[in-house]
Amino acid sequence: MSAKGQLKEAAGYVKEEAGEALHKKKMAEAGRGLRNEGRIEDGKMPKTTEPGKGKKH
Repeated sequence: MSAKGQLKEAAGYVKEEAGEALHKKKMAEAGRGLRNEGRIEDGKMPKTTEPGKGKKH
């Protein structure tokens, strides 16, 4: 795993979660995109579900 990929995935996760908490769909989608970019760099499959559909808080 590359450090750059891990950082992108982590930053994307934070942005996605913040967007969900603030009910800002575009922010959550941008975070998901960044997260997936990092996952792809590390050879993982991208997340394909819609942001906010994974787990209940």
